[in-house]
Amino acid sequence: MSSANAVAEPLDPYSECVAGAFERVGPAVASIVAGSGRRRGQGSGVLFTPDGYCLTNSHVVSGAGECEATLTDGRSFRARRVGEDEATDLAVLRLDGNGLPHAELGRSSNLRVGQLVVAIGNPLGYQATVTAGIVSALGRSLRGRSGRLIESVIQTDAPLNPGNSGGPLVDASGHVIGVNTAMAGWAQGIYFAIGIDTAAQVATCLMREGRVRRSRLRLAGQTVSLERRVLRALDRTIPSALMVAGLDSDGPAARAGLMKGDVILEFADETVCGVDDLHRMLIGDRADCETSLRVWRAGTSIHLNVRPEADG
Repeated sequence: MSSANAVAEPLDPYSECVAGAFERVGPAVASIVAGSGRRRGQGSGVLFTPDGYCLTNSHVVSGAGECEATLTDGRSFRARRVGEDEATDLAVLRLDGNGLPHAELGRSSNLRVGQLVVAIGNPLGYQATVTAGIVSALGRSLRGRSGRLIESVIQTDAPLNPGNSGGPLVDASGHVIGVNTAMAGWAQGIYFAIGIDTAAQVATCLMREGRVRRSRLRLAGQTVSLERRVLRALDRTIPSALMVAGLDSDGPAARAGLMKGDVILEFADETVCGVDDLHRMLIGDRADCETSLRVWRAGTSIHLNVRPEADG
């Protein structure tokens, strides 16, 4: 039989899933080159609208005055930085083009440990590289460059390498369910992606305002363990909270009456286990809104009201 009449052998179900995911999402994956000269960075991204909006990592494009995006079909476009959010290591670019291939976003909240995932990107400059694995764990936290924790991170064993950053993590149906962001450099088979539920929310803010609004109290704090006698007095089972280590004299925390050495137990009626909890609770909608605090001070539980200010 001539090669012209040859029929491709059917794939096994696993290979069919991986190949199908790549065929659906691969055309929307871009190789991102950011900056020039010594500040030149490289990573990946995924287009999620036909008019050229592209998700990637903040660390791929941070500080770059110009970016170029090359699709798997070889077309290259200038890419304008719409906004970035260092706290979640996410950024949105806008390619100069219309009618572009784009991927459909899924829901990371629907993932299950053990299900198949596919990572697509440009590791070490090798364009349109596909790796596959499973969801190893859900609900991980990852420390961002700003010091805040990124919540609801996906752990996977789909191999990643430098250049994969910003590329999509895809389910078997060809929906983007994460943005690949990091690897545990001292280990094998431990890689992380930011869940698409978080990424989509951040992208919406960046497209609307160019930034993600958060609020702040202007205090320095540290996570501390509570003594057993304090836990008994408070009838509290969570053994840690946040101790105020310092305050800006003209900041919201000081104006509310907080003092150095106070231990913050609750914020907006939610339990505060430490610094990361408070960071998570200080969303932009709380700026300029009076919010309740429960504090442990000198053996007494007291209540204060604080009005967080917009962060930046």
